[in-house]
Amino acid sequence: MKGENTYGFWRDGCRMKMLGTGMHPRCGSRRTCANRVRAMVAAAASVGLLSACVMAPGMRMAQNPTVPVKTGDASAPPISVPITEIDLELVKQLRAGGRDGESDDIRSLLSEPRAYSLGPGDVVQITVWDHPELATAAGPQPQAAPRPFDPVQGFVIDDHGDLQFPYAGTVHAAGLTLAQLRQRLLGLLSKVFQRPQVTVRIASFRSKQVYVEGQVHVPGAVPINDIPTTVYEAINRAGGFTANADESRLELLRGGVAYPLDLARMAGQAQSPRDILLRNGDVLRVSTRADNGAFVLGEVNRPVTALPKTNGALTLSDALSQAGSINSSSADAAEIYVIRGSLSSKPVIYHLDAKSPVAMVLANEFDLRPKDIVYVDNNGLVRFNRFLTLLLPAINAGLTGAIVTK
Repeated sequence: MKGENTYGFWRDGCRMKMLGTGMHPRCGSRRTCANRVRAMVAAAASVGLLSACVMAPGMRMAQNPTVPVKTGDASAPPISVPITEIDLELVKQLRAGGRDGESDDIRSLLSEPRAYSLGPGDVVQITVWDHPELATAAGPQPQAAPRPFDPVQGFVIDDHGDLQFPYAGTVHAAGLTLAQLRQRLLGLLSKVFQRPQVTVRIASFRSKQVYVEGQVHVPGAVPINDIPTTVYEAINRAGGFTANADESRLELLRGGVAYPLDLARMAGQAQSPRDILLRNGDVLRVSTRADNGAFVLGEVNRPVTALPKTNGALTLSDALSQAGSINSSSADAAEIYVIRGSLSSKPVIYHLDAKSPVAMVLANEFDLRPKDIVYVDNNGLVRFNRFLTLLLPAINAGLTGAIVTK
């Protein structure tokens, strides 16, 4: 019946139906008819796609002043994330603001070196000259080649902070310096000896220690001794930084509070790491560069996790260089984005138009932060070609199946 359209295709008022002879009355063959149908559908699809290519996947974010981002709450509406252009003013503003979570006021960590104060566990050697009989009170003489686990000769300060010395009795030594302990012993021994000559020295430092963790050659406990234990001194005693250490992101834990330390930044300012004295129980952590990298994705030659330098520096141009630069055949240099704080409640997106080589100067000055995402978008032709590559096989398969079935 004319007007019947079983499959939705018409040509000159003829229903496309295979006859018993296997020939179509108009087209002459099944193959010719199928090819014509495919051509018609492909042309129609192309027109539709060209008219709506702005809605294709990977559309330019620069066309929108904000980008909607869904939150963890399914019932909550998506938040709008603004896109900020990278320019010289933005670079200056970000550098002046410092890093997220970085404390600019570390004055509470700065202090003047003081004389070592004794504590429980320390071993001191006390010598009273012209009285060799008192030497036996310090214990047996050490062997010619003492072993590491052999006890140290001397007087151990007990848990109450006291030590026992002949003719002086119980002497409270905790909290005293060597000079103060010597004066106290002189006062007690003067009651027994005339003008005693007393020498006091520390044989083993055991009462105070700090802990150095992370990217150092010998992590572990570092005892505090009579040499001021600064940040640099503790790292040196732990064997120094490893090749993977990030010297710009150290963390000092003291009293339940974490203080971020940037040694590279402090070296160029009035605050010096040499003035930060560590206290008993402090924990100094040295992070690895691999934990502070940025992810480079999109139209680059080699998607990678870009690692900062040992001083923590990582710019946008450094990250693109580690990724082998942008792909010249598929990338759109005008569409380079930096996504920051993607898992936070307030993510930020920065955009760089690098069509001009002069714009790469800004990329060389734009500092990346840990976990930043650098995305290079593709150009319009590549985007449209990929969309067609995904769509046309499905259309061809559907048409072929419908014709063969009929």
